[in-house]
Amino acid sequence: MTETLAHQAIEPSVLYFGTPVSLISTVDASRTTNLAPISSSWYLGRTVVLGLGRNGQTIRNLEATGECVVNLPDVRLQPAVEALAPLTGVAPVPPEKADRFRHETDKFAAAGLTPLAADLVAPPRVAECPVHLEAHVVQVHGPKSAEFAIVEADVVKVHARSDLVIEGTSHIDLERWAPLLYVFRHYFGVGDDVGRSFRAEY
Repeated sequence: MTETLAHQAIEPSVLYFGTPVSLISTVDASRTTNLAPISSSWYLGRTVVLGLGRNGQTIRNLEATGECVVNLPDVRLQPAVEALAPLTGVAPVPPEKADRFRHETDKFAAAGLTPLAADLVAPPRVAECPVHLEAHVVQVHGPKSAEFAIVEADVVKVHARSDLVIEGTSHIDLERWAPLLYVFRHYFGVGDDVGRSFRAEY
């Protein structure tokens, strides 16, 4: 039996206990592309739920056009993710971001990434990311006066790099998949496999 240790109440500034990083590509009404890293996403079946700040270009684009691509980087793309982190597509830069962020129109170029046409949505995929999820917005939760918005989106097409797919299946090879994780504002990869769920299919 695992030893039970004492606990204490704490007040962490953020609750990033460990989530995958996503690069969200969107377009505005004039088809100008935006690309932004986020660390708040989770999945239920074919639904992806995104947590977004209300002062960024991503939420504006999602509300205007209702489409996105959720691009999942692996650990090798950490430098590109961090290159995007201090950039915003909003001009002028909102006052609350002005001390740490700068406006950038071409975020793909700024991060050294390559746009790749999607099949069912207008925003481009990120060619360097191993997995792309094309999605349509179903609902945006939260008032526009709030600090954050919660976006529900329906995944309509999934692309995975061929070397990650187990031949003859639609399963990702877990020995090859190395998602980039965000833990208390630090980047991590995954560790060893420590067990298999009873619901696992392979």
